[in-house]
Amino acid sequence: MKNTYFESIERLNDGQTLALQGLIDRLSFNDKGLIPVITQDATSKDVLMMAWMNKESIAKTLATGRMTYWSRSRAQFWIKGETSGNIQALVSMRIDCDGDALLCLVNQTGGACHTGRDNCFYFKVDSANNLVTVLGSAG
Repeated sequence: MKNTYFESIERLNDGQTLALQGLIDRLSFNDKGLIPVITQDATSKDVLMMAWMNKESIAKTLATGRMTYWSRSRAQFWIKGETSGNIQALVSMRIDCDGDALLCLVNQTGGACHTGRDNCFYFKVDSANNLVTVLGSAG
């Protein structure tokens, strides 16, 4: 379903500004109050992982500069690197055109995946040969 607020601001010109909290309040969170976030390395532009945030984890991330997600399995906040030391420092946050996804560029210290790999997208699909290849080694 199209977010009518985001539809109404599609044609804003480059350089125009909006109030941050007003935009966050209009994001399209799912029925559990969550929004997907893609995390990308700010330097290499590699996609590191996908996770979930709620309004409070967005606020915590913006206030601290440390990526703070919502763990669906544990039903609690998860500060990336708090236990592993593999920290993600926020460089910038972007909101997509529909207001239903976030993109965060980070400075990554250590592996981004809980397996110790550089990123969570290490299963490469080869549809021509009906194979999946594992890339990178687990830590």
